[in-house]
Amino acid sequence: MPAQILAQSAIDLTPAQAVEALERVLLDGLDPEAGPPRSNLAVPAGELLLMPAATTAYAGVKIAGVAPANPARGLPRITGSYLLLDGPTLQPLALFDGIALTSLRTPAVTAVALRRLAVPEAAHLVLFGAGPQAYGHLDALLAVRPLTRLTVVARRAEPAAALVEYARKLGLDAVAGTPEAVAGADLVVCCTTARTPLFDGRAVPAHAAVAAVGSHEPAAREVDSALVARSALYVEARSAALREAGDLLIALADESIAESTPLANLSELVNGRVVVPTDRPRCFKSVGMAWQDLAVAAAQYERYGHSGPSGHSELYTMQ
Repeated sequence: MPAQILAQSAIDLTPAQAVEALERVLLDGLDPEAGPPRSNLAVPAGELLLMPAATTAYAGVKIAGVAPANPARGLPRITGSYLLLDGPTLQPLALFDGIALTSLRTPAVTAVALRRLAVPEAAHLVLFGAGPQAYGHLDALLAVRPLTRLTVVARRAEPAAALVEYARKLGLDAVAGTPEAVAGADLVVCCTTARTPLFDGRAVPAHAAVAAVGSHEPAAREVDSALVARSALYVEARSAALREAGDLLIALADESIAESTPLANLSELVNGRVVVPTDRPRCFKSVGMAWQDLAVAAAQYERYGHSGPSGHSELYTMQ
């Protein structure tokens, strides 16, 4: 019998729609703590990641590659695909570009958190990084917050200038800056490949909200112990963060910090079950979880009126 291959489908949800999809599953009762762990496999070119998830309606799996040498070849550092399946029958429904999906869902997760952690008057975003995730985070945060100012902090001047120009076209007062800009920030977002802290956490104002999304490795971090120690902490799931979030694990190795910094998860935040203080920074650490990919992929699939294996999906036969 010939194998059937799904044609890759486009990702064209808006950031606002991706945020809505994530919030909907959390409000409907999804428990992030129950999400399966990410599988990591070292390979000669780098690392393979396997991220499965399932609900009664859908199942799905993302296979991603991390190839550190790719940028020198003019290729993306991250590669991957996402296969969406019908929940009751596990029949394939759609194949999505895994990188496009990740580029949409990661900023949307941050936006879900920061729309609740930012003070109402938050207007100045300090953004570390100038790659695809930086653009995605700017777009996603503009969908949920009335930003007026942007400071881009990046290692290289040319990508920083390009992001500044992009932001200015969106109507923001945008400049390139230095890590010291966090002292005047309302929001700080870190989406880099850094393995050591990007700024002095003591400089972050008490009213500010911070998100760190660049790493899922226990030995890497973008924010320092000083920020973790003085912040209210929020994560997608405690189970995932305590496996992978170096930003927290390194700081929490200090018992004096660990004892005074409980972790609230994203479901608790979205459903209003945790207090959001304004007398100290609020820090959200994201490592990326499979339920997020599934929620956004299902929303993308349903955008075109699909509702299961009987819905239209472009199948090609390979002999």
